[in-house]
This record gives sequence, structure tokens and C-alpha cells, in this order.
Amino acid sequence: MSLHYEVVLACALRDDLPHDVIAALHWHLGERPGPPPGLDPDAHAYPLLEPDPQSALPGGDFASLRPGDHHGWGLFSRNLWLDDDLGRLDALLDLLAPHAEQDGYAGHFRATDATDPTVFVFRGGGHALHES
Repeated sequence: MSLHYEVVLACALRDDLPHDVIAALHWHLGERPGPPPGLDPDAHAYPLLEPDPQSALPGGDFASLRPGDHHGWGLFSRNLWLDDDLGRLDALLDLLAPHAEQDGYAGHFRATDATDPTVFVFRGGGHALHES
């Protein structure tokens, strides 16, 4: 039996976000029919952020990418993932981290039956798990 995780991304991305990254995010959000050219199909095998209308998360899945008034781009998503999908989080964070507006909170994940999330951060163009 698989474990289920709530995965939340809350990222401020720079104004100069490359078009290929924007296209990749639109695909991950389910807003474009196929992956953009150049996106590694092994690392990005299927969309991870597309909201599932039948999600078992209280309040459901949600995802949004939009240009912001206070930030270049704002990405927010909250999705239910299977434990098998968590290994794909690194590739998604690798795509985003070089374009983070600043170091700091990038999101978190937690098993749906857990109370404490595991926080991930952007740091120096990369990403890491937050150490308390």
C-alpha cells in the first residue's frame, strides 16, 4: 500500500524566468498538452502539479503560476502525491532553484497522516531540506 503526501510549492521566481522553464511549468500544471522540447523525459516523465479534481486532500488540489506585482513570477501548488512520486521532486526543484528570487522557503511535503512537514529551501541556486 502506498503512502500519500501533501506536496506544497510556494515559490517567488525571478522576472527573467526563461521561456523554456515557463513552458515546463505550464506542462507540469496541466496547462499544455505535452512537455516542451528539451525537458528531460526521464526526470520529468509526467505532470506533477496538475490539480486532480478527485483529490482526497481536504480542500482539494490547487496550482497556479502567474506573473506577480511583488515578484517576477509566483508559483503555488498543493497536490496529493504517492510516495513513488516523491523521487521526482528533486528534478522539479532543480528546474526552479536557479530562478528563485531569493534564498529561503520553497515549500514542504508531509505524509497525509503526519503533523510535521519536511521543509525544502532554495539556497545558492540549489535546493536542500531545511535543517532545524
